[in-house]
Amino acid sequence: MRGMGRIFEVRKHAMFARWNRMAKQFTRVAKDIAIAVHSGGPDPSANPTLRRVLQNARAVNMPKDKTDAAIRRASGKEAANYQEIIYEGYAPHGVALLVETATDNPTRTVAGVRNIFAKGSGNLGATGSVSFLFKKMGVFRLNPSAVKDQDELELDLIDYGLDEMGESTGDKGEPQLVIRGAFNDFGKLQEALEKRGIVPLSAEHEYICAVPIELPEDQAAEVLALIDKLEQDDDVQKVFHSLA
Repeated sequence: MRGMGRIFEVRKHAMFARWNRMAKQFTRVAKDIAIAVHSGGPDPSANPTLRRVLQNARAVNMPKDKTDAAIRRASGKEAANYQEIIYEGYAPHGVALLVETATDNPTRTVAGVRNIFAKGSGNLGATGSVSFLFKKMGVFRLNPSAVKDQDELELDLIDYGLDEMGESTGDKGEPQLVIRGAFNDFGKLQEALEKRGIVPLSAEHEYICAVPIELPEDQAAEVLALIDKLEQDDDVQKVFHSLA
């Protein structure tokens, strides 16, 4: 049987995990819920985006009462209306960054993001300055034990837009199976997995850099420190980077 390779993934930065990631993850998911409800209604069975976000909420162990409250809040008259804005720029040593935000006040957000770039010796660029280096993809993470035959699944999913499938590890070093396809095929891949009764650990879009940059450890640490500061900002949902 042909062994699948390890899938290329950018560096995770556990070395900066001192701040409360869990609180931040819950905030991020609550905003994702608000955006999903705003665009497709509060019923997960009729709103595939919301269904996916709730799956991701479970992946970060967000309690059900918190997700229910977020759906209620998003359905109410006082609901915040978040805009999704992507900022582009460079960290030190030529590492490209895409900063995904969800904000109810873009003026505040861009000021905050610019300030973090400046303090971290990076610079915020114009739209289009680095996005051409990244490809937007749908990324599904599976528990390998949920898949009976990996080869068969791989062949099967090619018809639904699968680009690559490979092994990886989760935040705690646990084995994961990662499936990637062009973002336009996200829905098709999601349905194909649902039809097979496979519930992903998470299903997200990610910006994948085709040409990652290798840096020595001390320089990589400077880049990761800047990414870390960006991730701590309340308005930032995710940071994608080109550091190998």
